[in-house]
Amino acid sequence: MPTQIPLELPHAASLAREDLIVSPSNRLAVEAIDSWPDWRHSVLLVVGPPGSGKTHLANAWSERAGASAAKPGTTDDLVGEADFKVVVDDADRSALSERELFGMVNAARLGGGNLLLTSRVPPQAMAIETADLRSRLTAATIAELGAPDDALLTGVLIKLFADRQIVVAPRAVHYLVQRMERSLDAAGHLVAAIDREALATRERIGTRLLRRVLDRGGPAMRHATVASGR
Repeated sequence: MPTQIPLELPHAASLAREDLIVSPSNRLAVEAIDSWPDWRHSVLLVVGPPGSGKTHLANAWSERAGASAAKPGTTDDLVGEADFKVVVDDADRSALSERELFGMVNAARLGGGNLLLTSRVPPQAMAIETADLRSRLTAATIAELGAPDDALLTGVLIKLFADRQIVVAPRAVHYLVQRMERSLDAAGHLVAAIDREALATRERIGTRLLRRVLDRGGPAMRHATVASGR
């Protein structure tokens, strides 16, 4: 049977709170998000490795709180609003100046509103020259995310397949979890690649197809356990 070229239909994963899968690796961070507006501290910093779900958490809080995303040149206006709610994604590599970050953190600490930041690294490891900014970030509530565990990856894969109306056997999901890169971003790319391959070949989604997609994706999709055969 000839291989067909599948149509590339747009498919955006939902970043809403109800689509957030909770597992031991992210439970504390999710609880911190859900505890708003009863935060003990007006500044929350979510720290975790790439692909651990920081942006999903920030978006879930932003949607609930009606928060605005901070952009260069807008921060003074944002924190000038009464009871502001602002999100800074990837604060460790943000285009915002240290003056802008410091101003928002200070305004939140003084009771002007709430600020949520995400970062790949804790404040001590950020490339920050302003000592007062580093100390204020260190004093914030810090919610750490671990690399996605099996439970989180399993739930995310099942959700991503269901979003595409794809029925996959539990053993197939288990096969992927044991071999894929441990990243939520990788899960999204992997499910999209599997969908394309199944549509192109009209082959059922089984071990042979999954292995082929994983091998074709290279290290960006495969976990180190592939090399050992586990």
